[in-house]
Amino acid sequence: MEMLNPHCGIARDNRGVVRLAVCNAGSLNILGSAVTDGVREGFEKLAGDNSIRAVILTGQSEKSMIGGADIREMAKLDQKSAEAFITRLRDLCAAIRRFPAPVIARLPGWCLGGGLEVAAACDIRVAAHDAMFGMPEVKVGIPSVIHAALLPRLIGYGRARWLVMTAENIDAATALAWGLVDRVASPGGLDHAVEHTVKALLECGPEALRIQKELCRGWEELPLSESVNLSVGAFGRSFLTGEPQQMMGGFLNRKR
Repeated sequence: MEMLNPHCGIARDNRGVVRLAVCNAGSLNILGSAVTDGVREGFEKLAGDNSIRAVILTGQSEKSMIGGADIREMAKLDQKSAEAFITRLRDLCAAIRRFPAPVIARLPGWCLGGGLEVAAACDIRVAAHDAMFGMPEVKVGIPSVIHAALLPRLIGYGRARWLVMTAENIDAATALAWGLVDRVASPGGLDHAVEHTVKALLECGPEALRIQKELCRGWEELPLSESVNLSVGAFGRSFLTGEPQQMMGGFLNRKR
């Protein structure tokens, strides 16, 4: 593994798939300020590499991808330092959402609070069969904020309120039924399930996927009519890449 900084390591294969690991953050991969900055810096450093087809975000341990934010650090904050702390996490989630290629969250074990916000910022979420999810912030006297705002878009307002107001956890099967995760792996099969997703992405046009990700992010924020109009330009722009001509030509040739 190549260390981009003390808290972000990467491994790259010959397909252009990067495994980006949260490193040196304890057994639960907890987000303190230094860890948050390190992972964000990793995403920002890789963002200009057009050879990257997909990123798998993972923890260094199998207990979690990211277990949550660092309560020990947060317990010492005042208003000003609290805003600086949460701004760091906001910027990490934003870097993932802005990253040009698809980002897959690999989710073993616990995914709580800030960890679930990071997972929500990813494009695809693949969970272990025994993964657990929750937003426990109100139990320690703070609200769930920043990219918790993505939760109503993923699971609806009622279920999002239930998560952030009761602070109760849900299991992987419930998370799948609610739409919080996209796939739950069979026991021992998390990496197989992630690889299945990677292979599906690699069968698609890399430039088309980058455009599609950009559109999906726009659709989350824009009214319907603006989303539709935005898509017209994106469709036309895709023909500048040469991918439609090449891939449609290949499809038609196979049909002959």
